[in-house]
Amino acid sequence: MSKEHLVHMANDIADFFAAEPDREVAIAGIADHIRRFWDPRMRRQLDEHLLAGGEGLQALALAAAQQLASAGKH
Repeated sequence: MSKEHLVHMANDIADFFAAEPDREVAIAGIADHIRRFWDPRMRRQLDEHLLAGGEGLQALALAAAQQLASAGKH
């Protein structure tokens, strides 16, 4: 999967959770969605993209990717 498509998908998920008033709940929801529904290869690509700077990820998507990486869930 291309990096651009992966970023677009992560940002789409973040857009959905952006309506959540509690930022931490939104981040946890995004991370949970990625953990549950993304293929392990996709999660590894997201982690690699994060390590390369995370270009293009919206703030909530970036925070969720960081949460996943820190938890070792890639």
